[in-house]
Amino acid sequence: MKISVSYLKTPLTKEETIKKIEETSADLLHVDLMDGLFVDDNNFTWEETWPLLNKVTKPLDIHLMTLDVEHHIKNARVLNPEFITFQLEAAKYIKDCIELVKSSGIKCGIAISPETLVEEIEPYLKKIDLVLVLSVHPGQGGQKFIPETIEKLARLKELKKDYNFLIEVDGGMNEKTIDQVRDYVDIVVSGSYICEADDMEKAIKKLK
Repeated sequence: MKISVSYLKTPLTKEETIKKIEETSADLLHVDLMDGLFVDDNNFTWEETWPLLNKVTKPLDIHLMTLDVEHHIKNARVLNPEFITFQLEAAKYIKDCIELVKSSGIKCGIAISPETLVEEIEPYLKKIDLVLVLSVHPGQGGQKFIPETIEKLARLKELKKDYNFLIEVDGGMNEKTIDQVRDYVDIVVSGSYICEADDMEKAIKKLK
């Protein structure tokens, strides 16, 4: 199981937090990008995001919580991330978005919000590399884990027998909730639990 660290909620600046994450054993840097349209918060411009991330050494795990998905994919792929994940609920032309990501040699993920059923993503499973299950409502850091997420993860684990995708979970992950998802997921996203810890490395090791 890999740990992807989100810097969405941190007591430090983005730059300081990313630098500290780079020094840990985290497997990926999770980049939550919100446009103020799909969710209320607007936390980035590409002009500030490119210089912030283009020298990061850890693989980037970019999560687009945006409308105008294709536009943002075109910008995100310049950073050559490991994954670009977009919200199922936000994309008008889902197959086109998948092809746009994969045409750049980048792994494509689709995220589903707590209200979205697993059945809604099934038609795309043979084309994508990752399913990101949000275990909190998108747009805010520091929320509590939604227990019903376990049913979705269990269903996706069953579907993995017929497809080739990774399962990622994001939201409310800490040393207590991690045990509820460990048997189902390949990647765990953790933000405030790690970034607000006195010792980031110690927090990551507790999750692993």
